Amino acid sequence: MKRALISVFDKTNVVEFAKDLSEMGWEIISTGGTSAKFKAEGIPVMDISDVTKFPECFDGRLKTIHPHVEGGILAIRDNEVHQKQMVELGIDPIDIVVCNLYPFKQTVLNPESSHEDIVENIDIGGPTMLRAAAKNYNFVSVITDPADYTKVIAELKESGDTSHETKEYLAAKVFEHTAHYDALISGYFNKKLNVKSPKTLTLTYEKKQDLRYGENPHQNAAFYAQIQETEGTLTAANKIHGKELSYNNIGDTDGALETLKEFDEPTIVAAKHANPCGIGSADSISEAFQKAYDADPVSIFGGIVAANREIDKATAEIMSGIFLEVIVAPSFSKEALEVLTKKKNLRLLELPEILKSDYTAMKGRTVLGGLLVQDQDQKLIGEELKVVTKRQPSEKEMEDLMFAWKTVKHAKSNGIALAKDKTTTGVGPGQVSRIWALENAIRQGAERIQGSVMASDAFFPFSDCVEAAHKAGVTAIIQPGGSIRDEDSIKAADEFGIAMVFTGMRHFKH
Repeated sequence: MKRALISVFDKTNVVEFAKDLSEMGWEIISTGGTSAKFKAEGIPVMDISDVTKFPECFDGRLKTIHPHVEGGILAIRDNEVHQKQMVELGIDPIDIVVCNLYPFKQTVLNPESSHEDIVENIDIGGPTMLRAAAKNYNFVSVITDPADYTKVIAELKESGDTSHETKEYLAAKVFEHTAHYDALISGYFNKKLNVKSPKTLTLTYEKKQDLRYGENPHQNAAFYAQIQETEGTLTAANKIHGKELSYNNIGDTDGALETLKEFDEPTIVAAKHANPCGIGSADSISEAFQKAYDADPVSIFGGIVAANREIDKATAEIMSGIFLEVIVAPSFSKEALEVLTKKKNLRLLELPEILKSDYTAMKGRTVLGGLLVQDQDQKLIGEELKVVTKRQPSEKEMEDLMFAWKTVKHAKSNGIALAKDKTTTGVGPGQVSRIWALENAIRQGAERIQGSVMASDAFFPFSDCVEAAHKAGVTAIIQPGGSIRDEDSIKAADEFGIAMVFTGMRHFKH
């Protein structure tokens, strides 16, 4: 008689599966709650203790770890020595193992879970059975996903066994499942113990969606989400209208969100290729959008817009006249949705926790053959701001300087941001020369630069940027300082009557 061992926490469709096996003449072995459920449904079942001749003990911590269980799974069926030993030891084969694990992820994500609760939900016997069955997949079918019950039953009814291809497919899913499970446990303890750079790093993510393609149509792509701390991130957003997000949409929207989190008052961030191209802060979100649009009405075309306040009808009506790829906001009024949903391809993302920014997760990027990880850049300035020129910035200039500094922090390096009246007047990101970044920002802003302030993500190695800024009409500059030639820039600023502030902190972004 064929035998199946079924021990599951997630009991979705397991009763129907067990009934099908029983009707085909299979003997079913089970544990604890699963066994009780089968008995209540009238399914013949043998308790695990009848197999092990040993009672379940220690509040269920020890049930299946026993030679009569693991031996019945691991024995190689066409190995004469193994078969002889099974007979000598009184071990019967187990041909199907059905197991899914204690809900460690759900327990970790529950804010009310204690450390003791979390540790108690580390499964021991389950992974042992799963790995044993997956290792011996030539002879044992192992199921960890209820979605596979139908496939297995169909093959059993057709041929009396699952195919080799199916067994191998099921085994692969097991190792993916247990690796994910163990990585969650490791990650929990690393976080608890504040281990930021463990000797070995195992990361685990869950697929949120397959993407149509990557950066280009010939590249495959998918979008994965981390397990914890997703509030206020793009992975937690609810798409309420429009096409599926593309690879580039996701990257660009994430860049807009990172920038938006720097601002508390009503603010709009328009982004292109993950760089801010127009930012506006104001008393209302509609005014903020108009500012962001006016900052660069060319680059916003086909861009991303992130807002930190509800999108109302007035704002939606302005937005509807522009081609946008994505709008992400904490909410949309009913009237705003009536306006925006008329554009069928426009993606609308609702993200209630959009202002959340206190994340502890590391940031990473892949390189060929490796992975770079670092803390998130959550700081803004060093110990204090330091005015290094003869002229002090005015209160309004200082307000605009901080606005520009928050902007340039999220522009790709080398980055320059120009701003006036809490509006960007020019952004020059991603240049190999700082003067080129400034020249691009000046070209973008043209006559609007007059009276603006300037932020640079790193120090000036030469005074050329100060001279170019003066010619364009810049009145104040904020930069990290720290160059051996700082005095050249300070001297030039004094000569032109420009106020200069050092932050003591750079913000390279690559």
